[in-house]
Amino acid sequence: MNERTLGRRGFLQSAAALSVGAGIAAAMPARSYRRIAGANERVNVAIIGAGGHGGRNLGTVAGRMDPDYGEYAERVTGAHIAALCDVDLRPEGPRNPPAAVAFDAYPDAAQYRDYRKMLDDMESEIDAVVVSTPNHTHAPASVMAMRMGKHVYCEKPGAHSVFEARVMSEVASEQGVATQLGTQVHASENFRRIVELIRAGAIGEVSACHIWHRSGTPSRDRPTETPAVPDKLDWDLWLGPAPYRPYHPDYIPTRWHRWWDFGGGSQFGNMGCHFMDLPFWALDLQHPATIEAEGPAPHPETAPGKLHVRYTFEPKNGGTPITLTWTHGSEAPAVFAENNLPEWAWGVFVGSEGMLLANYEQRKLFPEEKFADYEPPDRTIPPSVGHQQEWIDACRGQGETLCSFDYSMRITETMLLGNVAHRSGRRLDWNAERFTIENDLTAEGFLKRGYRPGWTL
Repeated sequence: MNERTLGRRGFLQSAAALSVGAGIAAAMPARSYRRIAGANERVNVAIIGAGGHGGRNLGTVAGRMDPDYGEYAERVTGAHIAALCDVDLRPEGPRNPPAAVAFDAYPDAAQYRDYRKMLDDMESEIDAVVVSTPNHTHAPASVMAMRMGKHVYCEKPGAHSVFEARVMSEVASEQGVATQLGTQVHASENFRRIVELIRAGAIGEVSACHIWHRSGTPSRDRPTETPAVPDKLDWDLWLGPAPYRPYHPDYIPTRWHRWWDFGGGSQFGNMGCHFMDLPFWALDLQHPATIEAEGPAPHPETAPGKLHVRYTFEPKNGGTPITLTWTHGSEAPAVFAENNLPEWAWGVFVGSEGMLLANYEQRKLFPEEKFADYEPPDRTIPPSVGHQQEWIDACRGQGETLCSFDYSMRITETMLLGNVAHRSGRRLDWNAERFTIENDLTAEGFLKRGYRPGWTL
């Protein structure tokens, strides 16, 4: 085997840990090499996580439209797949599509198991990276790539801890790279029309937005069985920065969402950034001032099957304070139950003149009879070129991304603060500028996590 063939080589890169001064992460300088693709050049892309959802991201970036994306399917132009990396190469594994299929489909791409080895080997040959791993590896992979001057598209939520979300934003800014979070619904026409309605004052001054995800997965204890690791799955590399534990099929391919060591809080970590993107965009939210969580007693291993989180945001320019709530589980939040809102609505903006109901594809002013003759405002937000196309264009110096880490990591940080409130059992007074919980220093232990040697940020 040569240096770019598959196989674990015991490679451990000791990336220096970030120091924190005044609550703000201080990033390392970029390496000496940086390549910014020009407007007429192909962007050489490395894929970290090539199976399952990562396989669909790969196909999209490579110009193969995936019908599974439905309305959000796009065929990206201007990218070249230079390298693939995945830890699970079972030919008929549980992910659909398996990474092994992608490796066969792109035989000219360099192939790796360890993304650290890939980035180190190919620093001078790649311009950008797509990260589609489980949540616990999002930030370590993305931060390493950005420090090398690589543009990064990362699946949501993009970070496993509040600290990582802040680091992602700051390193992206310091390195001047094009970034995009994988909240592809941001590119939809429906979200654009909702934002225009809110900003035009269709329902008056907005004081609240409520989000309800109707499903949830109950907490459970760690499995005690220790089955053999399947062939062609590198379990140690899959764990990456997370504390070691024996392999069990209850963690992969997708059940990792529920486990605190890997996910961001079950349905909250999986869908929170998608749903909360809409109020953050429409209401120009920045950082919450307070966070409270209600639900079952926190479990040490897994997220709860139901949870209600309440955020408050300080008013701007003497305006109205805004409350944002997230609920997952089968019990309807009061605003949904009291108004008998339709099943399709997962979001409701509450204004002084009425409500606006929303989901990915639909919107409705409520009560309907009040707004029967309402004329929508002129369209001011142009159609998207496509969520991933927008990123590839930005890599070539053409335009900017709408879900850059500067914007999207505020959403991720806010979502993850909800987990901190739940796990600490505390109401949090959050000082975003100082990166501190002003009323409870003990809860700050949930803002960060430890890393296994060789996997630090």
